[in-house]
Amino acid sequence: MAKEAIEPRRSFLVGLVLFTFAMNLIARGTQESFAVFLLPVQKGLGLTRPEITLTYAANMLTYGLAAPFAGQLVDRLGARATYGFGLTSLGVGYLLAGFATELWHYVAAVGVLGGLGAAALGMIAASALLSRWFTQRIGAVMSVPYAAVGVGMLLLPPLTQLMLSHYDWRTTYQILGGLVLALLPLALLLPLGRISAGSSHWRSLRAAARASAAGPWTVSSAARTGAFWGLFAVYLFTSLAAYSVTPHSVAYLVEQGFDPLVAAGAFGLTGALSVVGMLAIGWLSDRFGRRLTATLSYLSTILGIVCLSLVGLWPSLVLIYGFVVFFGLMQGVRGPIIVALVAVLFPGGGVGAIYGTLSLAMGLGAALGAWGSGLLFEWTGSYVASFLLAVGAALAGLSCFWVVPSLRYERTRAHRQPRAP
Repeated sequence: MAKEAIEPRRSFLVGLVLFTFAMNLIARGTQESFAVFLLPVQKGLGLTRPEITLTYAANMLTYGLAAPFAGQLVDRLGARATYGFGLTSLGVGYLLAGFATELWHYVAAVGVLGGLGAAALGMIAASALLSRWFTQRIGAVMSVPYAAVGVGMLLLPPLTQLMLSHYDWRTTYQILGGLVLALLPLALLLPLGRISAGSSHWRSLRAAARASAAGPWTVSSAARTGAFWGLFAVYLFTSLAAYSVTPHSVAYLVEQGFDPLVAAGAFGLTGALSVVGMLAIGWLSDRFGRRLTATLSYLSTILGIVCLSLVGLWPSLVLIYGFVVFFGLMQGVRGPIIVALVAVLFPGGGVGAIYGTLSLAMGLGAALGAWGSGLLFEWTGSYVASFLLAVGAALAGLSCFWVVPSLRYERTRAHRQPRAP
């Protein structure tokens, strides 16, 4: 009995990982369903392409701005308050989206409330909670809930497209919102207090950090390191590259003459492959270092973007499959690398708050990528400039792993005990 009090059962740890996986699946799956809603909502509300993509930009910007708040929320109040807030905000937002008659209604519902919900349900809370229970193979552990991004893309966009073939976009949004709210009482029945408490090892590490002269890692102390700003730049450029492509891919393929279900299916397949990529990259990064695995992922992403851009010249399923494989396999895989680096470079501190603050860069990059890509389309009449922007941003993210010293030598630093400056 005493041993069980110190060491949680394996089933508890597995359940914790699966729970964070499920919450992130809901958060990111609903976000990525925007790609399927883009054309019907644009037509239904009589919007231009930059106007409709402004909603997605607002969603990601809200996500980024709310990320530090979500990190502080989980660090201070725990999982119950964080996940309760997230499910309520996301569910109410999607219910209200079904009643939107103006652009600002849609932005407030999907952009603001949806972004707040996604921030509270996603990897910010997962990183804070998992780092309290796992110290070994942290890259592989973090890759599991991060893989929910891919599963969410595999399930929700095609499911949404299927619902849109039977219902209008308003009813579809209301159904999604109702399903999210139905999960709230189920989630709150789980032992979220125990999950928030952390392992005995984490609590002792936390106590030792508080008793030391330097104190535990905080956002302010982490922000005085090169590692923090290196990770911030990686997140910014990587999300700029990804979201210059992702929210527009379904509309792009439909406008090239492909059936909407084929386009949504290709989008979903990129999510399916990203699950494989995330799990593989998490395992590889623990064994061969973050820099080499990150380099591999960026090169694959760039090749996938090139395949997608060539569809405009040669509308071919082969090129679509190339995009699905090369872009899909590496979609989101930098996320587990970043989370693992936060855990090993800033141990014993407020991982949720630090990672949440770094996620501000993701929100900014995603907002700029989604909205800027729509604006470039409006100016040029094609997505060529958008895809060039994505390639340039991917190269910038790749360079960070080779230029920033703390990221180049993170395997050595991971074995040292960092202390606040």
